[in-house]
Amino acid sequence: MLAACTSMATRGLAENLGEAILNQDDPATVKQGAPAYLLILDGFIEDSPNDPVLLMAGAKLYGAYAAVFVEDPERAKRMTARARDYARRALCLRQSRFCEVEGKAFDEFAPVLQAMAPGDLAALYTYAVAWAGWVQARQEDWLAIADLPKIEAMLDRVVALDESYEQGQAHLYLGILRTRLPPSMGGKPEQGRQHFERAWELSDGRNLLVKVELARRYARLVFDRELHDRLLREVLEADPREPNLTLSNTLAQADARQLLASSDDYF
Repeated sequence: MLAACTSMATRGLAENLGEAILNQDDPATVKQGAPAYLLILDGFIEDSPNDPVLLMAGAKLYGAYAAVFVEDPERAKRMTARARDYARRALCLRQSRFCEVEGKAFDEFAPVLQAMAPGDLAALYTYAVAWAGWVQARQEDWLAIADLPKIEAMLDRVVALDESYEQGQAHLYLGILRTRLPPSMGGKPEQGRQHFERAWELSDGRNLLVKVELARRYARLVFDRELHDRLLREVLEADPREPNLTLSNTLAQADARQLLASSDDYF
């Protein structure tokens, strides 16, 4: 009984600290303070290595911190590797078969992915995002880039199971993936735009990062300056404060200022 209560308290602390970070409107505070929380999470996971809630919390924070605040490439690789490891372990606890086929050919991977059920959603989404961050930190590695179709398929499965999960964030990531390249090189920018627009709808128009990425990934790709500048101005005019989106929105507004300032040079 005592062990169960301790585990619940640890999970609660991890979740509360995670929400506190998401609701912070000062990125500098997060940049300076989050490393201590990362070490605390590592300690929790060391003590309870098979707790999926702790593993997913660790994966999310390591991945997000590396993507937003880490500039050193080698450090980013280390942190995204840890994020992916934690996320993989959480998913393997639910679906051991998936982790047997993730490194195999796509035709072996896909059927296991399609067998994922709603109960697998949180772990599946967390791993897809962590894996995408791992690839992002290794853009010079063609073997890593070759994993993108599997990540895309995982996000498609998340959308199929519940497109509203995490306020439609899977659509946001699919939008980014499908606007990586122009149509002449196999990109699908119009599909990407549809994903961005759906993510905006599912967040009730509160996830400002969606408009920033729509401007950065789609409008710049198709050279639509009018759309680009309009989206970024709308982001800058919005109130960034929103439960679990305040930090993301604050960072999105900083990106919007930079993108808008470079608009003349780009277009």
